[in-house]
Amino acid sequence: MTTNPKTRRVVSSVSVALLALTVPLAGASSASVDPQQARPMTTGPARGGSPASTVDHVANFYGAYIDVLHDTGRNSLANGLRHHYLTDGLRKSLARWEAAHHRDGVLRGKGVPSAWKVTYQDSGMGHCWTVVKLTWHDAQHRMQHSYLTVQSDLATMDISGIKGGSAVK
Repeated sequence: MTTNPKTRRVVSSVSVALLALTVPLAGASSASVDPQQARPMTTGPARGGSPASTVDHVANFYGAYIDVLHDTGRNSLANGLRHHYLTDGLRKSLARWEAAHHRDGVLRGKGVPSAWKVTYQDSGMGHCWTVVKLTWHDAQHRMQHSYLTVQSDLATMDISGIKGGSAVK
């Protein structure tokens, strides 16, 4: 069967147009197009926060603190984060706790957790309480969790108390 060259061009053009309409729809749920690169890029879970949220303030501290410890160990940046986010009274209390327990008082453990999650618990009398769930992995790569109750002053959002933890050795 012979076909007209004009018919082949029309069929080919229609096929390309239909394909162009269906390809973006197939990947739309898991990728978007980077206009600079004109190629699909995957997207991860969205993260956000607010500088006016006490809970976000705690999450920002734990995220930054754990990242610094993971990347470089305890150094001046970790101490700077403590100075910025923690009250003077808590820093003094942590120094005493750390001397007695030989663990990081912010994490209430040795080493660095692999993940953290901060959730609102309660507020009242000028304070907000959050629960920090830390995920740890032991030498056999088993997952363990420890939970901290963190108290923040609502007026300043500074962390003024840390209790709990040390389920991890």
